[in-house]
Amino acid sequence: MEVQYQQEYIRNSRGVQIFTCRWLPSLSSPKALVFLCHGYGMECSGFMRGCGHRLATSGYAVFGIDYEGHGRSSGARCYIKKFENIVADCYAFFTSISVEEEYRDKCRFLYGESMGGAVALLLHKKNPRFWNGAVLVAPMCKISEKVKPHPVVVNLLTRVEEIIPKWKIVPTKDVINSAFKDPIKREEIRNNKLIYQDKPRLKTALEMLRASMSLEDTLHEVTLPFFVLHGEADIVTDPEVSRALYEKASSRDKTIKLYPGMWHGLTSGEPDENIEIVFSDIIDWLDKHAGGSTVGFQLQSTTCSNGNGAERFNGQTTLSNGKEGRRSQNRGSYLCGLKGRLQSAM
Repeated sequence: MEVQYQQEYIRNSRGVQIFTCRWLPSLSSPKALVFLCHGYGMECSGFMRGCGHRLATSGYAVFGIDYEGHGRSSGARCYIKKFENIVADCYAFFTSISVEEEYRDKCRFLYGESMGGAVALLLHKKNPRFWNGAVLVAPMCKISEKVKPHPVVVNLLTRVEEIIPKWKIVPTKDVINSAFKDPIKREEIRNNKLIYQDKPRLKTALEMLRASMSLEDTLHEVTLPFFVLHGEADIVTDPEVSRALYEKASSRDKTIKLYPGMWHGLTSGEPDENIEIVFSDIIDWLDKHAGGSTVGFQLQSTTCSNGNGAERFNGQTTLSNGKEGRRSQNRGSYLCGLKGRLQSAM
């Protein structure tokens, strides 16, 4: 299937220029809409191009946005003043697309990777009935007990965050080496100049921590259908975080799949054969859910154009018992995809 790629800049509510892009099936009306939420330091037009193209080739209209300070968007590089700003920008852009005439009767799915998983879940909380489901790839949605910072440390850093908010003081390890298995893909990612690879800023780290802790306390409020995927050998975000989401969420339709031996970058850093497996699972899940009903914000239609409006209530679980491929590096070196030693910085 032919795919049409488009990009444009918009202004957010704070007057900052934000980059957006989309991949559209050229010869047919899309099955549904998929909205991309990228990870910390990442971007959509290059890093998530493969994802956008694969989903569009499978019949979906895919929309991406670079957060303020990320990728091609303006703003201090990878500086998150308020995590809510990211959520608000995504919500404004995604809903503006959803109410366009040609898309009003289409189902709407969130797709979040790593930190983008937290963004997707917070978007769901902002308007629970608006979204028809979410695909969450190694999401940042809970602080692992192995790396949870001591409250005293957090309190000390909080006292200076407004004095030195942009200081790059969080010690780093090379997360790219730890997240992406395939050496060729790893170097392509490292050579992408739009990807932030410097030390995290103080306020950015604290905002990510707060977002994770807030989600951890409210996982039971997650009600939308979702598919969470995680590599069992992921040492950037703990697979147990995804298990916690699956177990605590109130969603009646939820699926988890853990991949033995796979790392953090399931859709961009694995060998080609593994990436094909992962995307096959994602597209299969989307295809099964793209016929649900659309309900929510300022929509004139209540049924997807290609479906019968039936709801899915059956929870599904795919848990692998495989032990192979586990990696011995210390999981305590990262905060949910954030490059930095938690013990010394958080």
